[in-house]
Amino acid sequence: MLDDYRNDYDENDLEIGDHKEAAAGVTGVAVAMKRSLEQMGLVRTAESLLELNQAEGFDCPSCAWPDPDPGHRKIAEFCENGAKAVAEEGTRRRADPEFFAKYSIAELSQRSELWLGKQGRITHPMVKRPGATHYTPIDWDEAFALIGEKLRSLDSPEEAIFYTSGRASNEAAFVYQLFARALGTNNLPDCSNMCHESTSIALQESIGIGKASVTLDDVHHAELIVLQGQNPGTNHPRMLTALEEAKRNGAKIIAINPLREAGLVNFRNPQTPRGVIGKGTDIADLHLPVAVNGDLALLQAFGSLLVEWDALDHDFIRGYTRGFEEWAEHVRGVDWDVVVSATGLSRQQITEAAQMLRRSKATVFCWAMGITQHRNAVATIKEICNLAFAQGNIGKRGAGLMPVRGHSNVQGDRTMGIWERAPQSFLDAIQKEFGFDPPREYGYDTVDSIRAMRDGKARFFLGLGGNFVQAAPDTAVTTEAMSRLDTTVHISTKPNRSHLVCGETALILPTLGRTDKDVQASGPQFVSVEDTTCSVHASRGPLKPPSKHLKSEVAIITGIAEATLGDRYGIDWTAMRDDYKNIREHISRVVPGCESYEVNVRRPGGFILPHPPRDSRTFQTESGKAEFVVSPVEVVQVPPGHLLLQTLRSHDQFNTTVYGLSDRYRGIEGGRRVVFVHREDIAALGFDNGDMVDLFTRWDGDERVRCAEQFRIVEYDLPRGSAAAYYPETNALVPLDSTALQSNCPTYKSVVVSLAPAGTRDSSCPDVHGTQTVGSDWSHKTCPQPEHLS
Repeated sequence: MLDDYRNDYDENDLEIGDHKEAAAGVTGVAVAMKRSLEQMGLVRTAESLLELNQAEGFDCPSCAWPDPDPGHRKIAEFCENGAKAVAEEGTRRRADPEFFAKYSIAELSQRSELWLGKQGRITHPMVKRPGATHYTPIDWDEAFALIGEKLRSLDSPEEAIFYTSGRASNEAAFVYQLFARALGTNNLPDCSNMCHESTSIALQESIGIGKASVTLDDVHHAELIVLQGQNPGTNHPRMLTALEEAKRNGAKIIAINPLREAGLVNFRNPQTPRGVIGKGTDIADLHLPVAVNGDLALLQAFGSLLVEWDALDHDFIRGYTRGFEEWAEHVRGVDWDVVVSATGLSRQQITEAAQMLRRSKATVFCWAMGITQHRNAVATIKEICNLAFAQGNIGKRGAGLMPVRGHSNVQGDRTMGIWERAPQSFLDAIQKEFGFDPPREYGYDTVDSIRAMRDGKARFFLGLGGNFVQAAPDTAVTTEAMSRLDTTVHISTKPNRSHLVCGETALILPTLGRTDKDVQASGPQFVSVEDTTCSVHASRGPLKPPSKHLKSEVAIITGIAEATLGDRYGIDWTAMRDDYKNIREHISRVVPGCESYEVNVRRPGGFILPHPPRDSRTFQTESGKAEFVVSPVEVVQVPPGHLLLQTLRSHDQFNTTVYGLSDRYRGIEGGRRVVFVHREDIAALGFDNGDMVDLFTRWDGDERVRCAEQFRIVEYDLPRGSAAAYYPETNALVPLDSTALQSNCPTYKSVVVSLAPAGTRDSSCPDVHGTQTVGSDWSHKTCPQPEHLS
């Protein structure tokens, strides 16, 4: 029964057990099948999972991990969480007009994210009209006309915001950015702004392209793999299969992460005898439990030792880089007292890892949001690049830089032009192809979009997928900002929290998902996506759509564009909707590296986009070389009585989509409102394991105290001074103005918090201080007086 998914779970049902020492295994298969059969039934489960990640099938709507070559894919080429994602989308449950008639928006707002997601696929376009308490059905033509009228009534196109989730296809992303720019704005925030924007900025400046420089083959043949700030067992489980193969080929693996996650310890591959009845494969040869935000200091310590030992590739440095001497001089001055304090590691632990780097002739550096979501994230990623340059680990087999993207096709969306700061060359190509000059000034990213909505500078929001309110930082500010809008429109598959934070007029436009068959006027269609290693391939949904009233993302966007722009600029929106081949022909003439796109993407397995550093050791930077960058070591200093909190996923969720209440790898069952804290920190703060607390933080110059209430303390093995808790519940604690330098990415992994007994919020506000950072001078051994959160 749907009502079995509780509005708010009872804290008394929360069970705390031992964390696991291995990921996947037979349990993972059992959970995947149970969830799939519960939601899809036997026939739909078979129809979908057998086509998942196959060369002629559809791309997983979960993470962006690359697929093996077509001839090397298994029958079950998916993981537990991929199966959960397909089950959520392929579910037989329906949120139909009767559902929206039964529940008012106010009533739905009281429901949990888990309950909302379990109501199933939305079957009809819905509208909330001014003053209404419920969503009611609306036909498509009226919906398009209403949206067009709202957009044309704006005083300026800059009052419109066009948000994109990473699940949009390349075809949908291309027409979406084309529509926004034809309207007259570059306000194209996307989920990259909240996850890997720091990567994009850092890599663009260091190597000339903001993408991974490795292929899946490089991972398989690396001598050393450094996994930093990531949890593959939950966030991209198929990566474990690649790591297992690398281990078989002799690779060593260093895991640098505050928490000792199951997927970094051992992998029991359920498709091998060793994984079913054997002991599995040990993953990390060395785990460094770095303190939250200690990565930059750690990386510079590695650099100092490599320079001291002359463990350098001087030919690569001379031929392909600039700035080595300045960087070498800087890291020679590393202050080990600061390093040890910032990282929580001993010099012996750091030296052991550096020795592994010293011995490797081919190293792959992998990282994810544990690196990108800090104030010093861009500098930290540039430091990863510095290490790669120092040993020549760019442009050779088994080596390179690998940001692991957490959302399917988030990288493809950026390739297709979903970016508020698109290069002038891309805009020039748009002008040449479509005959109009697109706006040239930068638009709003995610954080600036929230500010614009808050300050009355934006009146219209259109979301192509995603759950913006839950994904964004500073939940109260974001909610208030969205509520101020004249119009909110969401292109969605299922109900979510963002549908309930309405503008005066609000629409939900139900779309086909990745799993659904897509038939347009010219016949069956396919779409294309790009994975984390720049491989682009086709995706064809196998399932009958849940309702005849659904439209594809492309059909919805082009319908809105026609209703808004008419025949402005002579863009043939109808032709692109009727046959996606027409979109791909435009892509081939606009997007660099996509020449002959239609032919290449139809090949089994698709094609790999050009990557000059990887392909030819060519660097399209200002100097034409790979750039060593000197960065000051800035580490968040936590005042006494506070902890540095990182937000993270449960094993039973994907981004803001909550699949269930089981984080079995960490021993959490039946709930989500937990905060992981070291045993000694629990005692030092005056609490006991299992106590209920509220979490508080405050931002410099802002007297508003942010609070996340009713969390149970869970004793966990992580560095002293660090804490962890699930998002989106703790996104409320992330101040809107707390962002990474240069990238403006919210600092979800660096939140200074205090703990107070649950229920004290109204009676007494804790003394919430802030922090200061250690500067670039290595002689700073003590922290300045705390002044602001960072």
